[in-house]
Amino acid sequence: MTEKKKGFDRFIDGIEWVGNKLPHPFWLFVLLSGIVIVLSVILSTSGVEVTYMQAARSASEAPTEVVAHVTNLLSKESIQSVLTNFTTIYASFAPLGLVMIMMLGVGMLEQTGMLSALIRKTILGAPESLLIFVIAFVGVNANLASDAGIVIVPSVAGAIFHSMGLNPWIGIIAGYAAAEGGFTANVFIGGTDALLSGITESAALGIDAPVHPMMNYFFMCASCLVIVAGTVLVTKFYITPKLGMKGHSQDTADLEKQKLTADEERGLRYCGIVSLVYFAALIIAIIPKNSVFRNDEGGLLPRSPLLSSVVAILFFFFFFLAIAYGKGSGSIKTLDDVPKYMQKGVAGALGFIVIALPASIFIQLFNMSNISTIVGVLGGQALEAMNFSGYPLLLCFVAVCTIVNIFVTSGSAKWLILAPIFVPMFARIGFSPAMTQVTYRIADTCTNIISPLDYYVPVAMGLLSMYNPDPDRKVGIGTIIALCMPYSIVYMISLLIQLFIWFVFKLDIGPGTPMFL
Repeated sequence: MTEKKKGFDRFIDGIEWVGNKLPHPFWLFVLLSGIVIVLSVILSTSGVEVTYMQAARSASEAPTEVVAHVTNLLSKESIQSVLTNFTTIYASFAPLGLVMIMMLGVGMLEQTGMLSALIRKTILGAPESLLIFVIAFVGVNANLASDAGIVIVPSVAGAIFHSMGLNPWIGIIAGYAAAEGGFTANVFIGGTDALLSGITESAALGIDAPVHPMMNYFFMCASCLVIVAGTVLVTKFYITPKLGMKGHSQDTADLEKQKLTADEERGLRYCGIVSLVYFAALIIAIIPKNSVFRNDEGGLLPRSPLLSSVVAILFFFFFFLAIAYGKGSGSIKTLDDVPKYMQKGVAGALGFIVIALPASIFIQLFNMSNISTIVGVLGGQALEAMNFSGYPLLLCFVAVCTIVNIFVTSGSAKWLILAPIFVPMFARIGFSPAMTQVTYRIADTCTNIISPLDYYVPVAMGLLSMYNPDPDRKVGIGTIIALCMPYSIVYMISLLIQLFIWFVFKLDIGPGTPMFL
């Protein structure tokens, strides 16, 4: 066992070494943009195109035949589009606003000392596995906040570990892996379920099988527990020994032995009062059927303004908590201290702000070129040409989706391409649409964290750089992939075993949705 572990360590270290031999992410995204431009010129000149049936986003619409061809990024129209929208492309880059807002809020909590005091009061002394379990469970279910959870969970986890005098990299990686790797698993029904099922329903026209947002609920609810368990095990038995649990710097000396001062106790009491008032006001605001937080039907799930407002709700919660603690403990003496603390919080995100510019341009060019669509369609057609059936066919489908996931990071975009191909194809051999969709979700959820093109790789890199104790250690894409690879492997193996159990015992994927037709 020891030799195997050393061998795996060498494998992971090799991934990090190779990955970090890549140029700085800023220049890497510039280089990738150049490669996409050159490929677009070559492929468009060669007349490369694919024809496929694209699913509609609602069951009331029929799938349409689409001819996708590569767009020449050096054409007059493409150049004009990028240059005239240059500022908009950067400003509308989804992770940018999330990172900035969360760093403002979390930064205030850190600077006032609230996080340190809260941890010492409540969590300090709790088993490490319990702390990681909480981070993992929250991370997996954070997709209720859509992509915001991928920013929130590792940010808060890193801050908590740092406040405890523990290695913040462990919290960041565990939180990032759980939030990214568990993006489609949940104990609740979220917007992702509604979006994917809508695409599946449009691709399943003519198939006598139930399709609804809860069609994968039983499987994905169990997957949530599987991913949480996998996150805890990988973190405890691999990541923690590899990185070292003890942090290289602490906010306070001998944190475990230090008791809270009277001022700190008073600050936490103020926080408790503000928390009760805040959430009571939020609940009262949610109750009315015509509440601003409810959707047009008066509901909260699977989509509603409440879920879309999670970032704002959390920011104001952190903001009020920080002020309450600061006034109670004395760390905020004047109102001028508030923007100063917020400024220090934003300082930690400067590296990401720089990387986000070429990253946003690359993603825009990649999407404009249509190369991602070509890759997805050709991958699907290759699998269709294979003469597999039963569980081996599902494994092949997972493999194809895994490869496509490296190039197409949007889950809905991939499914819009793949669903019209595989839902009818799998139905012909007896697999229900629910079965096809859940198999796709396994591949998607396991490989998000190791995709170098994922939107949120710069987020994780920025957090690791913020807490990097060794100025000589390079934090690159290789670092993220190497630290996340063990999670990805464990997630994939565990979920494929879970799928096999469902397959053998013919268990329902969700309420009224069996695996087979």
